Amino acid sequence: MDVPIQKKKFSKQKIGLVLGILAIVSLIIYVVVQTSGGSKLNVQKERISITEITQNVFQENIPVNGIVLPITTIYLDALEGGRVEEKFVEDGAILKQGEPILRLSNTDLELSLVNQETSVYNLLTQMQISQNAARQNTINRQNQYTDVENNLIEAKRVFDLNNRLYDKGAIGRQDFESSKNNYEYQKERMRLAEQVLSEDSTSSKLEVNQAKNSYARTQSALELMRKKVGDLVVRAPIDGQLTSLDAEIGQSITKGTRLGQVDVLSGFKVRVDIDEHYISRIYNGQRGTFKLNDKTYVLEIKKVFTQVTNGRFQVDMKFVGDLPEGIRRGQNLQIRVALSAEKEALLVSKGGFFQKTGGNWIFKVSEDGSTAYKVNIRLGSQNTEYYEVIEGLNSGDKVITSSYDSFGDTEELILK
Repeated sequence: MDVPIQKKKFSKQKIGLVLGILAIVSLIIYVVVQTSGGSKLNVQKERISITEITQNVFQENIPVNGIVLPITTIYLDALEGGRVEEKFVEDGAILKQGEPILRLSNTDLELSLVNQETSVYNLLTQMQISQNAARQNTINRQNQYTDVENNLIEAKRVFDLNNRLYDKGAIGRQDFESSKNNYEYQKERMRLAEQVLSEDSTSSKLEVNQAKNSYARTQSALELMRKKVGDLVVRAPIDGQLTSLDAEIGQSITKGTRLGQVDVLSGFKVRVDIDEHYISRIYNGQRGTFKLNDKTYVLEIKKVFTQVTNGRFQVDMKFVGDLPEGIRRGQNLQIRVALSAEKEALLVSKGGFFQKTGGNWIFKVSEDGSTAYKVNIRLGSQNTEYYEVIEGLNSGDKVITSSYDSFGDTEELILK
């Protein structure tokens, strides 16, 4: 009996066709997944940094560099030009105020001083001669006044006597009129003599005052010239240490040349460079801290220089409290300047992730620690250690803070 042959459902051609279709579909799915950024990447845990989001006290600050300078510096400029003849001290010497540093010579200035002194002495001699002549003239006028006064008295006596005799008829009218005219004449002479003596006194006083003023002005000019010659000896303006002395014997120095400086050793300040981005947030009274020999010290801004050079501006900070032991001029300090008050905030440690994400997202580790996936976040202020988390994370969450440069566009990390 014939056995019916059962027809196969799938031929080899059909099976091959199905497998080909599945391969194409798999390839399409792989490409779609790759281009859509939904890929996964295996990452070794020891090669990344995982930190926990914490709730803690936060203060916004910026790291800056400062250099230690003397609390006060007085610059030494040549008040007069000349040739360096003698150096009394060397660079680095400790000086007292007024102590000589170096001596210049200037023959033109010294000759001018001699001429000025001669002028003063000549003027003084002339003034003395004028005063003596005026005094003699006054004596002569006073003698003349005395004679006129005596003549007036005698004329009055004669007139009064003749007046009585004329009334009695003892003398004639001619004698009476003669004595009367002489009396009136002497009175007029007396009036003129008094006027001349008064004017002479005023004139003498005016001449004396003018002579004194002229002498005083000349004397002031002489003192100024002496001071200019005295300035050829450069002296310490204050107690302190001489630094940056730039002068050698025989060198010609022009007026106004910077010769060096004297630093006050009673204290120090710190000159700090800050990026111009923060210029609107820096003001007097703000504080900063730095560590030296495992101890924290406090600084306070006392002066802000608003001039911006090469994108940076400067501030001067003073020490608050104890001065660090052994600190020296020119020493560099790493300072944290506070820009805000302390507050409670969610904090994420700073790391390389920010360069890739700009603070817009971060890889958050799953609860079981086996994977990490992207989450959107928003960051606020920052300091040298942390970013402030505004939204997207909670306290206790764990995130990857190391660099994301090797992750590409991966959406999820498989942590091994």
